Order: sequence, then structure tokens, then C-alpha cells
Amino acid sequence: MIIGYAYVVGDILHEGHLLHLRNCKGLCDRLIVGVLTDEATMEKKPRPAKAFRERIATVSALEFVDAAVPQHEYSPTVNISEIGPDILFECQQHEEYGIFDGRVIAMPYYPGVSSTQIKERIRDNR
Repeated sequence: MIIGYAYVVGDILHEGHLLHLRNCKGLCDRLIVGVLTDEATMEKKPRPAKAFRERIATVSALEFVDAAVPQHEYSPTVNISEIGPDILFECQQHEEYGIFDGRVIAMPYYPGVSSTQIKERIRDNR
């Protein structure tokens, strides 16, 4: 059984998240997704709009996610050392590749769609 690990903030799930996680699941038998806590997210981004409990529940409900777990730091280092996945799925934008001795697959970034852009459209009422 091949175990994969991916991670997201999961604040406002959009098509890019769905494509990313569905494609990750297609490359492993069991997909575990780390959902960044508010504190972990704020290491590099603004506080999420949705509460952590809502975000992890939403990610858990996705049919291609086998388990969702809290990720307490922006870097997945602690979770991957505890879980021991066979594959770490990273977004091409991240530079965490050196932290994992196993297989790292750089997944494509889906431009044109982001939670930040969605929040800006809502805020600007467009």
C-alpha cells in the first residue's frame, strides 16, 4: 500500500484544491491530507476566514481524501516524520523538497484560481 501526504490550508476550497488532491490520490492508495492550523497558516499567510474545525471537516469529507490531520507548522516536516508516507506531494511553488527522504512529487500549480482571489472578489463585491 502506497501512502501519500499532501497539505492545504483549505480555507475556501476551489477547483485548484480539488484537482490537486484528486490527482494526488490517483498516485497513491491512501491519501492523508494535513490541514494547516490557524497558527501554521499565519507563518506565511493571513489568518484563514473559516475556523480550523470547519476546514478540517470539509477536507475530510472529500471522497478522495482518506484521512485529514492537523498540521501545526507550515512545513510538513513533523507530520511526515510521524506518519512516514511513501510520497510527499508538494506544490511546484513550495521549496520544501529537501525535508523528506522519500519520494517527492511536485504537483502542478493551477493558476488563475486562489482563495486569496476569491476573498478579494467577495470583498470587492464583484
